[in-house]
Amino acid sequence: MSEDIIAALKENVIQGRQNQDDEGIEEDMAGTPGVLELTQAALEKNIPLEDIITQGLTAGMQVVGEKFSTKEYYIPDMLASAQAVGAAMDVLKPHLESSNVETKGKFAIVTVKGDIHDIGKNIVSILLKGAGYEVVDLGTDIPTEKIVEYVREEKPGYLGLSALLTTTMVAMGEIVEALKKNGLREQVKVLIGGAAVSNEYAEEIGADAYCVDGFEAVRVLDGFQKSRA
Repeated sequence: MSEDIIAALKENVIQGRQNQDDEGIEEDMAGTPGVLELTQAALEKNIPLEDIITQGLTAGMQVVGEKFSTKEYYIPDMLASAQAVGAAMDVLKPHLESSNVETKGKFAIVTVKGDIHDIGKNIVSILLKGAGYEVVDLGTDIPTEKIVEYVREEKPGYLGLSALLTTTMVAMGEIVEALKKNGLREQVKVLIGGAAVSNEYAEEIGADAYCVDGFEAVRVLDGFQKSRA
């Protein structure tokens, strides 16, 4: 029974079905339990939180990532699945907080000063939550000094910087330099992303990684996790 619930949860993530009213990306599944109902059912069956997340939510998003990379799925399809996972993680959050399940680390994400674009940032946030990271969204158009202050006070292990415009991406280099000047650079891994940036730019400003999308961010962070083990 537990295996059936987890399998159904994974499939409904792939189908992008947040609740029983949704039809699904590839077929009409309206009227059958969606991600929210299945997550609740898994909790009621006392299925371990780790299994719900890794074997259901994360496993489903891995398939979505593969379909997205092969152009079988497009942005609206990926968004539907990501939003379903985000809703499920909201249901699981109080249970995670009261259990002994540890997150993979704290990831602070922000759109830099002068830039108000947040769709990419929001997708990355949802995917990282589903992968087991504690995500703190600092918002858009955030000044460098506020980002540095957050790193100093809250000590996240990871910092994600987003910029869509070539005119705002320069703030990423300023943030890295500010972290250095304040003696904070070594305590946080800096990841950058957005349409304006690249691997070359990440190397130029001294960031730890460039991520083309949220799926790549999950892979990069999991790689950092393995290197620390």
